[in-house]
Order: sequence, then structure tokens, then C-alpha cells
Amino acid sequence: MSLVHITIDNTPMEVEDGALLIDILLKNSIKIPHFCYHEALGADGNCRMCMVAIQGQKRPQIACDTFVKEGMEVFTNSPVIQSVQQEILELELINHPVDCPICDQAGECKLQDYYMDYGLHHSKVEIADKVSHSKHVDLGSEVMLDQERCVLCARCTRFTSEITKTHELGIIGRADHARVSTMPNKKLNNPYAMNVVDLCPVGALTSKDFRFAQRSWFLKTTPSICHGCATGCNILIDHNKEKYKDDKIYRFRPRVNKAVNGHFICDVGRLSYKQLQTNRQEETLYNTKAIEQTQALEEFQELKDSSKSITIFVDANLYTQEIEAIQAFAKEIDASLYCPLDVYQDESFGDEWLKSSQRVANAKAIELLDITTTISPLEEIDLLINFNHPNPPKARNSISFQTHQKQKATLIFPLAVFSESSGSIINKDNIVQQCQKAIFRNTPIPTALEWLEVL
Repeated sequence: MSLVHITIDNTPMEVEDGALLIDILLKNSIKIPHFCYHEALGADGNCRMCMVAIQGQKRPQIACDTFVKEGMEVFTNSPVIQSVQQEILELELINHPVDCPICDQAGECKLQDYYMDYGLHHSKVEIADKVSHSKHVDLGSEVMLDQERCVLCARCTRFTSEITKTHELGIIGRADHARVSTMPNKKLNNPYAMNVVDLCPVGALTSKDFRFAQRSWFLKTTPSICHGCATGCNILIDHNKEKYKDDKIYRFRPRVNKAVNGHFICDVGRLSYKQLQTNRQEETLYNTKAIEQTQALEEFQELKDSSKSITIFVDANLYTQEIEAIQAFAKEIDASLYCPLDVYQDESFGDEWLKSSQRVANAKAIELLDITTTISPLEEIDLLINFNHPNPPKARNSISFQTHQKQKATLIFPLAVFSESSGSIINKDNIVQQCQKAIFRNTPIPTALEWLEVL
């Protein structure tokens, strides 16, 4: 890789020869307005917002289609460039509706940000004279379109043509009547369709699932990893704890990791946050009756001590630290430890991009810890201790640590889901990834590690 020396706003820099100028600006946290450019989609050059002045050039150039070379001098905030940016932004806003107070994108809208940074002009067009387009258009795949708000950046259409190659979206009409629409007799219908909501820089494309659920400025964001399959896509968990209520997840968004998922996630993983908050196991039960934790621990000891043999099943969605602790616990009480992986296999789900047929997050940890992953038909198990495995065998007595109300057992302990804990998982490519605790409940549910400390 050869390096060249350039100057940006009178600051000398050493950068890769032939790199795209807008990438250099963004990587160095130099503010440059842009709508159509996106790192995953490349340059399109239609919005013209990323104008810069280059020494020796007669007129401003767009940074998304300019490659750096030795000795280049670039100016991003000169009076001329500021004037150009304001004029281009005014053009973008000519027919834009004045509905920021009710727009679902408010607080996350680049048009709002850029107006405050580069606009602040008085509109020359009366609201009544603005060209109107369709509103509340259901595109399919949980995506709504407000054509009036669209700035025609073409990110969404390029995503469906270049990334998913499903070609559902296009721009129809000309001049003031140009608008995004689905192709004739088609709906937006692909497993990654909701990524267009993240790509949209304004409020034109919104999620039906998140629509009007929360204002963005109320949300707290925690980095985490999707547990929907073995790919381990990086995500952001957006959540909010309203007064007197429990902390609640409102959405998952993709988090950039070029080694794993790039900039995107699948729609199934995006909506999987709902499963973390429904049908939860929250009480300790003995023979279906709620009991106190101290009594439950006594019953656990009695069942363990009176059993001739013990079999433990462990879920491959648990964190590596939890699986290691359960493995140590099994050795301590002389129990057989299993994690059958065939139950997680779903060939209908996988594809050649991000969706893995192995619908579990931490199967690699199970393999690396040499835990038995297949099990032959056993004689009746005397005592089964199940740490949230979805398909445990029958047993004379059973103890279940479970996140959801899905298994029947003699003794049931509630278990925290991954968003209520922290730890690491290993994806299908042997990449170790860390998850932070995102959700702090009013009444916390113990993790597997916390239960093992008191057993």
C-alpha cells in the first residue's frame, strides 16, 4: 500500500494513494454532509451535498467521486463551499413537508442535522405550493414509505439492486414528480428488507414495528450480538426504562463489523428482540406452584442428593463463561453433560450471506469445550438438570433453569436472557465476541452464573 501526502483544511495527512476522498474525511471525523454515499453501497453522486474545494480546480468537486493523490489540497468549510452546501440543501428541501414534530425519524434525521449545520435559510416556496406525493405507503416486509420526505438518495434502490439483487425498488417519474416506489405488481419482499430503514437518511422509510413506539432521544443504546444464528451479527440494542416501568427493548439495529456482518442484519434477527420480552419465566416453581428461592434451593439439594445418577443438558445460546461454569459443576457433582446440537439445525433458514442454518449463537464454544453433542436413546434418567436446552429428554425428576415458560419440570428456576447479562460467544468462524449487559430489570432474574454460586 503506497501512501501520499495531502492537506485537508490546512492539516497535513498521510493517506492511502487512490483512496476515495469522502472515506478519508469520514475516517478522520471531518464533517462532510452527504445523503447518497454509503460505505456499503459506494458512490452514487446524485445528492451533491459532499462538495469540497480542491486547489487548482475551477469549481467544487464531490468528495464521493474524487480520489486522493500526492499534494492534493482540500477545503471542506470555505465560504464558497458553505454557500454551495446551503444552496444544494435548499434544493433538497423545496418540496419536503414541514412535519418534523410528527416524523418518526426526528432526532435521527440527517436532513434536520444538515439544516442546522449548513442551512438556516428561509424557504422560497410556500407550504401550499409544495409538490405532494403519497404518504403511508406499505411497501411490505415491515417497511412504510412516505414519498414526500424522500430526498432521492437512491440508497434503498441500490440496496435492493446491488446487495440483495431482488430489484423490488426503483425511482419512477421525473423532476419534481420523481419518487421511490416498488416495481409493478411487486412488494418489498426479501429477508434483509428492513435494512433500507437504516439506510434511509431521512424519514421516508420507517419500520412498521418501531413506528411511533419511542422518540430516539429517550433511547439508550448498548452494543451486543444477535443470538439468532451462528453468524453472530453485531447489533445495537435500543432500550428505555420509563418511570415506574421495567427496562424495555424497542429495537435491534445493525452494528458495523466488517469481519462478521458488515453493515447489515437479517429481518428475523432484527425482530428477535420481541422473544426476549414475551412469555418469560419469572417465578420459581415446585410442582407448578410458586415457591420462595430459599425453599427452591432446598428442594434442589434434596433432589440432587437423593438421585442415583444425574444428567445435565446445556443450551448452546448461553455465554461461554456460563457453559464453562456448568461444565465444572457437572464434574463436581459427577453428572453427565450433553448439548445435542441437531435441534438447532434449520436448513430452510440459512442462505449464502448472513443467515446460518445453525440457529444457535455459541455452538463453537460447545465444540471447543468438548461437550458431547449427540446422545443415543437413554434408559430413564433419574435426575435431569436442564440449563435452557430446547429439547431435553424425559426423566423421573427434572430441574429446569429456563428463560421462558416452555418446559415442564419438577423444579423450575427463572433464567436471565442474553440482554440481561454479559459474556462472550464464539461464532461459526471462531470469532470471539463480547456482549454487554443492556437490560437492568426492576426485579433482576439471575443468570446461570449467579444460580451456580448458590447451588
